[in-house]
Amino acid sequence: MKKVIITGSSRNDGDTKTLTNELLKKSNWDIIDLNDYNFGYYDYEHKYENDDYIKLMRKIIDKYDTLIFATPVYWYSMSGIMKVFFDRITDLLEIEKDLGRKLRGKNMAGISCSIGNNLGDVFWLPFSETAKYLGMNYIGSLHTITEEINELELEKFISKVGK
Repeated sequence: MKKVIITGSSRNDGDTKTLTNELLKKSNWDIIDLNDYNFGYYDYEHKYENDDYIKLMRKIIDKYDTLIFATPVYWYSMSGIMKVFFDRITDLLEIEKDLGRKLRGKNMAGISCSIGNNLGDVFWLPFSETAKYLGMNYIGSLHTITEEINELELEKFISKVGK
């Protein structure tokens, strides 16, 4: 099964990048950086000029069985770009229903990083509940501390998700 890390951070060279680089060294997963794409906020009227979201989702859904979301923790939540990405999943339920149905049976996992170890399980609720709503299998998550990446925990996460 093909796996992809979908990373969303305000910086292309920050702590989330360091984390995903470690994951890439230890796995044969692909990576998609949301900063490489142009997509806007969810719009009830679905007016998206020059928007890459549906094209990106077609690529992800057609090519990958497991989606691993990587995000820094910003104010006890996922990054802004990751939140916009998740909000736009609504398009797959309203205007691209056939595409959205293809998410059923796929796997989802999450990995985060921050400067502290104060992340509760509530952080993962948008990920696990979105997976459940879409008929995906939520594999689990891992939180890492910036500049203290635990190699053993990273290996366990990779093993859980599957190489």
